[in-house]
Amino acid sequence: MLFGVLTISDRCSQGLLEDTAGPAVAALLKQEWKDAEIFAGLLADDEDAIEATLKRLTEDGAVLVLTVGGTGLGPRDRTPEATRRVIDREAPGLAEAMRVLGAQRNPYAWLSRGVAGLKGATLIVNLPGSERGAEESLTSILGLIRHGLEIAAGGQTHP
Repeated sequence: MLFGVLTISDRCSQGLLEDTAGPAVAALLKQEWKDAEIFAGLLADDEDAIEATLKRLTEDGAVLVLTVGGTGLGPRDRTPEATRRVIDREAPGLAEAMRVLGAQRNPYAWLSRGVAGLKGATLIVNLPGSERGAEESLTSILGLIRHGLEIAAGGQTHP
């Protein structure tokens, strides 16, 4: 099973800041899916490059792609726009759940513009860029992701 973790950060891609959020997300995935192959990538906040990489990961057979970063209100935060250009169908409940649960710890979670959706059977989810925000967001929806992946693959319909 192939998963993708794609960190989106100008500063990390330029070597000005160490990416800690992407590796933390990959480690959480490895705990949940021990046999998974995890592709880890690092991109600048470039909407076209994000879109191209998301498309390539779906074409390569990734069942889950998690983006980390680029979901805020900054002028270069374009991850949701790139994601929307790739997905066929949105899964808004995942992003809503992350914001609701995140805001219980940090009111700034409401400023996240992250989205989630499907490209074919690949689930793509935008996580915040901070290590803590990414870990908490992913942890809050892991059960939903597991069930969503089963359904997207044509498995069971309801628990």
